[in-house]
Amino acid sequence: MSTLFTKILNGEIPGRFVWRERDVAAFLTVGPLADGHTLVVPTEEVDRWTDASPETLAKVMEVARRIGAVQVEVFGSPRAGLIVAGYEINHLHVHVWPSHSMADFDFAAVNSNPDPAVLDANAETLRAGLRDAGYGEFVPAA
Repeated sequence: MSTLFTKILNGEIPGRFVWRERDVAAFLTVGPLADGHTLVVPTEEVDRWTDASPETLAKVMEVARRIGAVQVEVFGSPRAGLIVAGYEINHLHVHVWPSHSMADFDFAAVNSNPDPAVLDANAETLRAGLRDAGYGEFVPAA
């Protein structure tokens, strides 16, 4: 059975993609902790991060690192937060977002009704930053 993320990856459900390659993709979450909050997922359906092959996990984390570095630049945060939670969707995913303090790690504070125009603008800001950082080959058009 396909996961929600597989359906997003396959285009069955829309997603605001900021990174796309054969093995890994990244798109903005619809419940952000901060502007630019991104989910990095493998295209392979892996339930728990501890079940991922070392290669898959390394690829997901490398993409998360690149996105986090760009988030710090384009959203003006001192750090990028990163969490592997794994309870919301049974498909490995890494949350990456601009962070200003430990208070930014509280998932009870997600914006459950974000403005779609703000999400679109944040996705484009992040795409532009990723292109400027030299990752244009992995950045899809809106």
